[in-house]
Formats: sequence, C-alpha cells, structure tokens
Amino acid sequence: MKLAFSTLGVPGLPVPEVLALATAHGYHGVELRAHPEEPVHPGLSPADRARTAALFKEAGIEVLGVAGYTRVAAPGDDAPVLEEIRGLLGLAHDLGAPFLRVFPGADPALPPEESDAVAARRLGTAAEDAAALGVRILLETHDSHPTGADAIRVLGPVGHRQVGALWDVMHPWLGGEQPAQTYASLSPHLGYVQVKDIASAEDTAPLPLGAGVLPLTECVDVLSRHGWDGWLCWEYEKRWHETAAPLPELLGPGRDHLVRLLGEAA
Repeated sequence: MKLAFSTLGVPGLPVPEVLALATAHGYHGVELRAHPEEPVHPGLSPADRARTAALFKEAGIEVLGVAGYTRVAAPGDDAPVLEEIRGLLGLAHDLGAPFLRVFPGADPALPPEESDAVAARRLGTAAEDAAALGVRILLETHDSHPTGADAIRVLGPVGHRQVGALWDVMHPWLGGEQPAQTYASLSPHLGYVQVKDIASAEDTAPLPLGAGVLPLTECVDVLSRHGWDGWLCWEYEKRWHETAAPLPELLGPGRDHLVRLLGEAA
C-alpha cells in the first residue's frame, strides 16, 4: 500500500511546502483539499493548474485525489450539484489526480430511500463526465451515510466503474460497523482509505496515529488479508481543531506507525 496525507492537516500551506513535507517524511502522495481558502481550488487558472501539476511531478509525489465538498444527496435541483462536480472533475484531471471525493449530505428529514435515489441519479450522470476525464468519483463514508452499508445503498444502483467509495475509518466505527463489515460492503467499489485517530466517540479531535481508539490495526489487517494494495491517506483534521498539535511534527511518526501496521499484517 502507498501512503499519503491530506492538506486538511496543514491549512493554507503553499504547495511547495506541502511537497517538502511529503518528501522529507516518505509519503508517496497528497490529497488536496479543494476549497477557496486553500492554494488549490476549482477557481485556479489553467496556468496555475499546470504549474501545480509540474511541481508534483518534479517532486516525485502523486496527487492522490481532490477532496471536494459536493453533497450528492442534498435536496434541491440536480443542475447545481452536477455543475459543481464537473468543475471539480476538471480540476482533478488537470492536476493528474485519479480520484475526486464527494460527500453524501442527505437531509435527515427526508426518507433515506428518496435521498439514496437522488444521489445515485446524480452520480450516474456525473460518471459519464468522469469517464471522459479519466477521474473516479468516490463517495465518502460520512455524515448521512457513515457506514459501508449506507454507502452501498447508493453505489449499488449507480453500478458504474467511475463511481466508487472512499472509506473514512472513523465514521463507520462511530456508526457501529466493524472493519470487516465495512470492507465487505465497499470492497467492489473501494478507491482508497482515509486513516485517522481520535480519543473517543465523544471527542473526535485529531490525535497522532495509534494514540486513540480507532481500529487502525483491524482496518490494515482486513485490507492486507484480502490483498488490497491501494492508498492509505492520513486525514488529520487540523482545520477544524485549531488546538490540535501541528501535523508536520507528526508526519514522520505517523508514517512509521502505518509501516509497522503493514509489516505486522503481512
């Protein structure tokens, strides 16, 4: 498996400094948070996109994915949602990223089957654009659809290879799902895995990997046991928890922890 980290852990850090961290600490890739407050977002000019892609290539670091915030199950018209996805797909393509992350974001007041159908319809439509650009859209286990069982209710009906799943290890655990269950649901669709650690279900502020309660060992074990060889991406939510320890000083020990887990699982 290859290792990456998300720029959610280093809010606003310029791309050259992000790449320096990845190189110094032995990470193979970076997940880029696509938001206007970040250096990389859909408003980037073609020239800036080309320069960013060139920086990654020169550093020998891959752009794992573009982490967008589109909520594909949100109520309302399809058109604005699809327009947002297309903009993010174009950004991912221009940066050479194979994946685009989206959220479910259903309204809890609506019947789940209604929201599932909306999300599946939109993702099915967007899949054609994704295929043309060579980017895969990944629905994250998050918010209204925290478990693998929830996500598969959307992904199953879509049935398109350009639409898959992003397994954020925290949300299925919070939803009471064991790693083996999550993997069983998502394995036909799995794009990559976001790892992290927290103190408890009540305290989800980010911790160094291995310092909390999330079942990272079990997650790596189930992936290894099934011969999965994709990406593990550390999503350290510094942007939402300003008092959390700075990510740069944790990257080295975090990589060592993941390498140790991979070695033990092998």
